[in-house]
Amino acid sequence: MPIDKALNEVESGNALLLGEDMPDVEVILEDDGGATVGFSEEEEVSFETNLAEIVDEGELSHIASELSTLFDADKTSRGEWEQQYSKGLDLLGFKYEERTRPFKGAAGVAHPLLSQAIVQFQSQAYKELMPAEGPVRTQVLGKETIEKMQQAERVRDFMNYQITTVMEEYTPEMDQALFYLGYGGSVFKKVYYDYHLERMVSKLVLPDDLYIPYSGSSVMSQCSRITHRIAMSENDYRRRVYSGEYLDLDLKPSAQPAIPDQIGNTVDKISGILPSSETEELFFLEFQVDWDLPGFEDTDDSGEMTGIKLPYVITIEESQNRVVSVRRNWDPEDVKKRRKQYFVHYTLIEGLGAYGLGFVHLIGGLSRSATSALRQLIDAGTLANLPAGFKAKGARIMNDDVPLQPGEWRDMDAGGAELTSQMLPLPYKEPSQTLFQLLGFCVEAGQRLANTADMAVGDGNQYAAVGTTIALMERGSMVMSSIHKRLHYAQKQEFKMLAAGFGEFLPDEYPYDVPGASRTVKKKDFDQLIAVLPVADPNIFSSAQRVTLAQTQLQLAQSAPQMHDMYQAFHRMYSALNVRDIDAILKPQNVQHPKDPATENSEVLEGAPLKAFAGQQHDAHTVAHLMQGFSPMLQANPAAAVSLQQHILEHMRLKAEEQTEAELFLQYGKDPKDLVSSIQKEGMIALKIAQYMQDIKELQTKLQGDQSDPLVSLKEKELGITEASNKADEALEKQKLTMDGQEEQAKIVSQEKIAMLRAQPAFRGNPNATQNRQ
Repeated sequence: MPIDKALNEVESGNALLLGEDMPDVEVILEDDGGATVGFSEEEEVSFETNLAEIVDEGELSHIASELSTLFDADKTSRGEWEQQYSKGLDLLGFKYEERTRPFKGAAGVAHPLLSQAIVQFQSQAYKELMPAEGPVRTQVLGKETIEKMQQAERVRDFMNYQITTVMEEYTPEMDQALFYLGYGGSVFKKVYYDYHLERMVSKLVLPDDLYIPYSGSSVMSQCSRITHRIAMSENDYRRRVYSGEYLDLDLKPSAQPAIPDQIGNTVDKISGILPSSETEELFFLEFQVDWDLPGFEDTDDSGEMTGIKLPYVITIEESQNRVVSVRRNWDPEDVKKRRKQYFVHYTLIEGLGAYGLGFVHLIGGLSRSATSALRQLIDAGTLANLPAGFKAKGARIMNDDVPLQPGEWRDMDAGGAELTSQMLPLPYKEPSQTLFQLLGFCVEAGQRLANTADMAVGDGNQYAAVGTTIALMERGSMVMSSIHKRLHYAQKQEFKMLAAGFGEFLPDEYPYDVPGASRTVKKKDFDQLIAVLPVADPNIFSSAQRVTLAQTQLQLAQSAPQMHDMYQAFHRMYSALNVRDIDAILKPQNVQHPKDPATENSEVLEGAPLKAFAGQQHDAHTVAHLMQGFSPMLQANPAAAVSLQQHILEHMRLKAEEQTEAELFLQYGKDPKDLVSSIQKEGMIALKIAQYMQDIKELQTKLQGDQSDPLVSLKEKELGITEASNKADEALEKQKLTMDGQEEQAKIVSQEKIAMLRAQPAFRGNPNATQNRQ
């Protein structure tokens, strides 16, 4: 058929109408009467797109069916675990049991051994993991610089602000998580970005809502599949539909999930809460699973399919078994397409399987035995205090098939016998001492496992040797110390996920206000240069242990004060005692911070220690300190001159190290730590230091020739004036001496003349005298 005829048929409606979903057709008429028919290229699917909008409905039904089967298998595999978890809740004693066996009104009390261990653990862990100042601290990775230290401070302040102020659900949920953790041994935290709240959240997920396959692991990244049951209101579902997260399906809320939750029902029963008859919630199953999705298969560089399953987050509605969301679960920039992690597993004690062991597993049997013994002792005391028996009334006994109640007397037909012989009290015994001792044994054994640490620290002798104290603490705290280290590890992983989320979703600069200050954090602050860690010390889990260690350190420091920093020893002691405003008690001590060279020149004269920091302007500091070296005040203070010289050498060393690292990075293009040996690096640094020493010598010579200290100039002028004055005085003295000599000589000549004149008359009277003299 000619093309133009076909086009005319299309225009006249004789051709088949194309559906709206068909691609756009482009027809180009050629000069020779032909035509080129082109189809527009398929639009590229965004990485964040809900693929359930694109995948065929039949494939979605197949996905829902397969995942539902896997979920049923996961739930069945842990059925006995759920049953044990539910039965153990009765041992907590939160609900009083009305008992009719062995008699009506029998004791229904539960021994608080299990609940005491859980509450004590919850209190200790909550205090350590959630301090009032915030649970986050930071650590600089690699060499410390001023920029890195400031960056670490910004990250720490912002994360503590978010957790303690913005994330209002974090603190109460952490408190609740520690209770469930102490009981069952496992709780989970889900860390993700909430688009509705427009911030990061760390949501508590109880173990009855998170399912791990039979072959799974306690390490969440090692599980092939993770299923999270989510209860959601219909309004929240509509929000997700509006934002494009879920498909818009006709879903009906229900009061209970399709598969009953045994643990949840038991918790409601103990708490005295009954489910409402109104259907208010929708239940979804969110799977983190590897899947080979048709149309989105994994391919190699040549475009060939590899058959490797890719990680997805697939969400289905539980009651109708319909897929509402399919999303990619890897970083777009990750060429290996590794699964992103959202869950953190907190464990009390690593168990035999994927779930941890709690106190219900460790001392649940002892708690059950203690409860049974306690009830028997109370019942025995009740029966002994309110005796029951038979009374005679003929030969018949009323209700002989019903147990006797305390204080009950029944009619008994004795056939006219004496009254004393017609009443027979039952032989009830007082509470057994043996049973009481067994109760004490059970309680002591449970407390020894759960509460040993406090007993060891509290019973310690404050005058005991340091080695003895440390040994007792280590022996008594092994169980709780290992538990606390597991919590520290899990919280570290949680903070790491939160920091990664902040680095991904924060704007380039995020200003925020705190009491008394305005601060700003940068998106690039959350990089790999700063490690985010919990404030809690993994080796210390209680205040008593912290005080004991601080006291031991203080005793050692006081025994040899010349070898210790007493300020730090006392500061740690006050910190362990939770004393606020320690600086008001202890005299302030200089804390080394980067300073300008003028401040350092001033402080060195006062004997203050100097410290150089990486990243400073080393050349400027060196010149300023060399100028200070010409000062007479410094030359008159040898100790200060030595300190300043050492400080200059420290700047030289840091400058040489920084330039060496920069050259190595420029040469190798990555961290040269594993490519250059420490000896080679030290040799490069030594060559640079030698060159810098020569440069400093030349600079010092130049400064000595061109620069002079004003004080020195004034002193030289003063000395010149003094010398001139002394010379003038000497000249005057010499002139005076000369004049005195001349005067003396003149006197002598004058006297000789006078003597000669006096002698002339005698010469005239005796002429022979002159001849005789001649």
